[in-house]
Amino acid sequence: MMTTTLPDTWPPDFVKRMRAWLGEDADAFFAALAKRDVGLRLNPVRGALDALRARIPWEAQPIPWCPEGLWLQEEAQAGSHLYHTLGVYYLQDPSAMAAAVLLNPQPDEWVLDLAAAPGGKTTHIAARMMTAMPERGAPRGVLVANEVVRRRASVLAMNVERLGVTNTLVVNETPERLAARWPGLFDAVLVDAPCSGEGTFSRDSQAIRDWSLDTVFGNSRRQKTILDQTAPLVRRGGRLLYGTCTFAPEENEAVIAAFLAAHPDFEIVDLPQVPGLHPGRPEWVNAPETLRRAGRFWPHTGPGHGHFYALLRRQGEPPNDLPERWTGSAIPGRIWNLYQKTVGEALVAPLSDKGLLLTKTDDLYVTPMDPKLWDGLHVLRPGWWVASLRHNKVWPDHALALALRPEDARDVVDLAQDDPRLANYLRGGFWPDRGPAGYVLIAVDGFPVGWAKRGEGRVRSRYPVHLRG
Repeated sequence: MMTTTLPDTWPPDFVKRMRAWLGEDADAFFAALAKRDVGLRLNPVRGALDALRARIPWEAQPIPWCPEGLWLQEEAQAGSHLYHTLGVYYLQDPSAMAAAVLLNPQPDEWVLDLAAAPGGKTTHIAARMMTAMPERGAPRGVLVANEVVRRRASVLAMNVERLGVTNTLVVNETPERLAARWPGLFDAVLVDAPCSGEGTFSRDSQAIRDWSLDTVFGNSRRQKTILDQTAPLVRRGGRLLYGTCTFAPEENEAVIAAFLAAHPDFEIVDLPQVPGLHPGRPEWVNAPETLRRAGRFWPHTGPGHGHFYALLRRQGEPPNDLPERWTGSAIPGRIWNLYQKTVGEALVAPLSDKGLLLTKTDDLYVTPMDPKLWDGLHVLRPGWWVASLRHNKVWPDHALALALRPEDARDVVDLAQDDPRLANYLRGGFWPDRGPAGYVLIAVDGFPVGWAKRGEGRVRSRYPVHLRG
């Protein structure tokens, strides 16, 4: 049998381990892991999946386990396409798309993504919760997206905004502080744990340089600590999905085995049956046979570069005194009137005042969680950023625009991708226009881009400065 030629940069110990474990499958594994396939997950917040799929300009195959997923088998410039900017899709490895499928979030649940940056799994969970609701119905569930690293949390917030998410708090906290504040609060928790990233070797040279056996064992210790800190956040009867993008059993089956030994109120349960999912490999680390209930996606048996998942359930019945989505309001009357006037000028129908909050920075959010529950925590965005108070005026926010459909706005300029006004808009410019004064929603091919303001014979871009090209 011919042996696959491997990249010179791949760590020899990694290659040796995988050859020993996979045997005759090793060559197929290495060949698949080295490919630079592109996964693309459509965003159902932007429309029906069939309609979105018809807009994708590259040949693609469906992902067997993810209805929103497409697999581009050749490298494509999907990250630089305008539809990526507009949140029509998110670039994500196909095996990572399984997280939201396996967690199966429901529209009325309280869900936590504990290590959420850059936002692929968060935006997938959010979209599933939002689009499972009746058409344009009031949201019922709550999603908290947490990231402990401040810089990465900012990237997370931008991706949540770009994909039109409205039901999510973006939080920058440690697991132990969250557990101390929110014991037993969540129906479902996702821990996409920091790991050695062996599944990313085809596209992440830093992961290759960082890899060593010491790194693998160090990650295992950190993952065990994170899971121990996370356990109190899961309510009785709730579920915890653990995942990594590595193949090392020390970071996978061994971590879950240690957690179950230390937390007898949790049990490992069967993962939902999805195509391409293979059983765990407890024999690689002498873990209990129950770890076969965990699952592995392999790069040589399906699209994607591989992932590990284990689904845990906390035993017991949910308590009866759980909080509900916040429907109060915390905004002074004068600012409320300004807000209503602005929204009335921009939108066909008014937004509900339920959950409306004015922050200390004079920004207006629709938050799904009672502010008393997150007071004192480092919350970057307490929900959907809809407007800001500046110089005694209320201005609609960019995040409001990105969560709209063109028919929601009173005035829309829908541009073609090759319209020169679009490049002008994205640079923060203006163009002549004698239409009525007021806020204008700029769209491309029916997808929202952002706000502009018409007046004095021209339309002036209000595209955020930090996004301008």
